[in-house]
Amino acid sequence: MAGPVARRMGASEWFLLLALSVLWGGAFFFGKVAVGELPPLTVVLGRVSLAAVALVAVVHALGGRMPRDLRVWGAFLVMGAINNVIPFSLIFWGQTQIASGLASILNATTPLFAVVFAHVLTRDERMTPARLVGVAVGIGGVVAMIGPQALDGLGTDVLAQAACLGASAVYALAGIYGRRFKAMGVPPLVIAAGQVTCSSVLMLPLVLLVDRPWTLAMPSPAAWGALVGLALACTALAYVIFFRVLATAGATNLLLVTFLIPVSAILLGTLVLGERLEPRHFVGMALIALGLAAIDGRLPAALRSLAGWGAGARATGGQGEE
Repeated sequence: MAGPVARRMGASEWFLLLALSVLWGGAFFFGKVAVGELPPLTVVLGRVSLAAVALVAVVHALGGRMPRDLRVWGAFLVMGAINNVIPFSLIFWGQTQIASGLASILNATTPLFAVVFAHVLTRDERMTPARLVGVAVGIGGVVAMIGPQALDGLGTDVLAQAACLGASAVYALAGIYGRRFKAMGVPPLVIAAGQVTCSSVLMLPLVLLVDRPWTLAMPSPAAWGALVGLALACTALAYVIFFRVLATAGATNLLLVTFLIPVSAILLGTLVLGERLEPRHFVGMALIALGLAAIDGRLPAALRSLAGWGAGARATGGQGEE
């Protein structure tokens, strides 16, 4: 069993979580471009196989090596299935039916699943009222930020929405399962390389059987660029950060990244594309900040401290009047 993890994150972990949100925020854009020309399973295979080549090359370039322990590779195989193959396939298929905004809102339910699963499956990430309230407030912030119009299709493409929700649940399970690598002593870079390598092995026969890629038209440069972006930035680099934060902050804190993804996307649009921030964006950011503080434990601690200070002040005042 993995060792205990920090419930409250430090500045470096929050910085890494923000970086991860930027990388994964781009995945929704790149994924939408790629599935416009390629079947979802082929996109998943291209994403994980290119990432595997890059990460294994980096491991060896830095003087490391991939493990030989079959037990570790068995864990890589499970992690690859529940952290890549299943959720990637569900989300990419869902994006062929529903808008990216709705998909990102459904993806923001991941911390809710994580809170429940972590309570049942771990000893040091227990459910608290503050965490549940924080998740609800955070999801509300995502909806407010993206805009209620993103919910217009809610209930129409039920299977696609169920696929995105299923992906969120599987992501939450993967975050909890991945804690075991810390106890195994496997570095984050090697974990990332191992899981995407196993994901590639799992995806290859599925793609050959279902998509028959040799029959597909040659993708455009835009589709190739989206696939490379998915593989190198949104997968290879992102998973190195993912496993580093997971080892120290735990699954529940790590999966708060799904709240930060729309924040990163909107701020990048403002800084890079010159888009304007609207009042709903500020409302959404404020709600997300409150939700994050509640789940992280900072908001309840601040409220308890404030209540204690108030009680102490009243007691001191009362003594002075006697």
